[in-house]
Amino acid sequence: MVFSSLTFLWIFLPCVLLINYLFSFIKNQRIKIICKNANLLIASIVFYAWGGIWYVFVMIASITGNYLFALLINHYKAKEKLEIQAIEPPPYENNDDINYENIVFSSENVASISVTTSSSKKISSKTSKKIAFVFCLLFNLGLLFYFKYTNFFIGIIESIARADFGLKEVILPIGISFFTFQAMSYVIDVYLGKVECQKNFFTLALYISLFPQLVAGPIVKYSDVELQLKNREESVDKFVIGIKRFLYGLAKKVIIANVVGEVAEKIFSTSIAEMGTAMAWIGIICYTIQIYFDFSGYSDMAIGLGKMLGFDFLENFNYPYMSTSIKGFWRRWHISLSSWFKEYVYIPLGGNRKGKIRTYINLFIVFLLTGIWHGANYTFILWGVFYGVFLVIERLFLGKWLDKNKIKPLNWLYTMFVVVLLWVFFRAPDVNYAFSYIGKMFDFSKSEMSVFYCVNLWQWIILFVGILLCGPMQTLFKKVYQKVKDKTWVFWVDYIIQFALYGLCILLLINNSFNPFIYFQF
Repeated sequence: MVFSSLTFLWIFLPCVLLINYLFSFIKNQRIKIICKNANLLIASIVFYAWGGIWYVFVMIASITGNYLFALLINHYKAKEKLEIQAIEPPPYENNDDINYENIVFSSENVASISVTTSSSKKISSKTSKKIAFVFCLLFNLGLLFYFKYTNFFIGIIESIARADFGLKEVILPIGISFFTFQAMSYVIDVYLGKVECQKNFFTLALYISLFPQLVAGPIVKYSDVELQLKNREESVDKFVIGIKRFLYGLAKKVIIANVVGEVAEKIFSTSIAEMGTAMAWIGIICYTIQIYFDFSGYSDMAIGLGKMLGFDFLENFNYPYMSTSIKGFWRRWHISLSSWFKEYVYIPLGGNRKGKIRTYINLFIVFLLTGIWHGANYTFILWGVFYGVFLVIERLFLGKWLDKNKIKPLNWLYTMFVVVLLWVFFRAPDVNYAFSYIGKMFDFSKSEMSVFYCVNLWQWIILFVGILLCGPMQTLFKKVYQKVKDKTWVFWVDYIIQFALYGLCILLLINNSFNPFIYFQF
């Protein structure tokens, strides 16, 4: 099920919101939150099962595995703490007459244990905690590897062996990369002591499976919603803000991403030989606009849905196409994924604390993994590698030049030139097609087909509107909007626009079958 489907808009969402509202009349706060969480958990399972019942079992296996590993890690952490306390002398002035060899400790979750001054048991608990943590990582990465990369590696082996093994293709569960990373962040934070272990299985299941951000992000850390899972604030003002955010996200997806996406689909389905330079540029520009409005629109809808239900999710986009460097672009694009890799990969690798060479290597590793995370294809790997290279170059010298350059539009042109070129790899079916497509962008050849064959007047208009709304319009009128945003007439105009956009979205959804979510494949 997708947010931009009539089933979701007219049946699923109203039912979830209505039931959530009815539970608000329960006076006992504890029972109220239990009922609301149960409603959301059931709704999330139904939402995910819509794409295939068997997908649910994969998600439940992931939830169960991470729940048990977190409990095991927490168990060994408790034992480790007790053992450390056991070998530390108590605060007596004279400790000579105290025998520490047979002191017994007990805990609610740990059986009574005897510890000695020997460090063997201390090391054992610490080691056991690490072993449990490593196995948890292997469990998550193994799950991700099997479903996402098995077909890729089998294809490599078959091409090397020049044989067809006839193995059944592994079907990729929707959004497995997102909920796997979300589950991993929880266990890692438990291991590091950043969050308390969640003992309630159903609460953890809701965190991982919560339908607004389940299949395409943003990736939500457990620490960001831990308190909201126990008690969240719901109000009319928050609900209204959520509706507004959802409707604008829906419009970004349906009116802009879908319309220009049809153009990109048509051009990228065209043979390179039949394509001209102008057509190639229009195709990748349309895809550049499509992927931004598709993904940021989904994130807006997720954030809006969260607010309707009392959750506050962090922003995932901040007008990335207004960036004046590649470093700046990645601070604004898919913020939750960038933050995840920074916190759980880049910093543990040493970040920028171990010298310049190590920093460059760490950056390269992070973006290589970013490419691999996006998909099992050489195109994604190259996409990540090239971003890693450009970030290293900016670290070496280019970043200083960009900072000193007073003509900032030149910085923007450089950034967008790189971003647009690299989107070719992201969109292309294979590496050969990607390089051929880029070659076509610069050979200044004419197309056998007219550009107007691929783009009609309505699509030209939407493309132009999309370019304006991906940052330039908001930047130009930001100060003006800040001055008038609290005026009554602005309030009513905003409501009229929301109503009109919703109506147009419904008309387009009824009359158009082209409605993919790009990031569902990840």
